[in-house]
Amino acid sequence: MEKFFRKVWFFYLLFVRNEDFSLTKKRIDVLLHKFVPQHVLLTKEESLKLLDKYQIDFSDLPQIFEKDPVAIAIGAKEGDIIKIVRDSTTTVKSVDYYRYVKKEKV
Repeated sequence: MEKFFRKVWFFYLLFVRNEDFSLTKKRIDVLLHKFVPQHVLLTKEESLKLLDKYQIDFSDLPQIFEKDPVAIAIGAKEGDIIKIVRDSTTTVKSVDYYRYVKKEKV
C-alpha cells in the first residue's frame, strides 16, 4: 500500500504541481551580479565609427552568441556590437572590449 501512495504522490508532484517546482520560471538578472561587467549595446552609427576607427570588419571582432545570458538580458540580436566596460584596478580607469553578436549554429 505504501508503494502505491508513493507512486500517486510522485505523479501528483510531476503533473499537477509541476509549475510550483519548476526552476525555469525563476529569472535571475545576470547584469546585477558583481562579477559581470557593464555591457552596452552600440547603435549602428557607433558600430560604423568603431569599425572605421580600427579599420576592421565585423568578422574581425571577437564573437558572442545570441543565446548568451547577457546578450539576452540587453536584447542583442545578430549583427549587433556589444561594448563591455570593465573597471581596472591596476591600469587606467576602465578597459573597453567589443563583441560581435552572431547566431549559434545548430
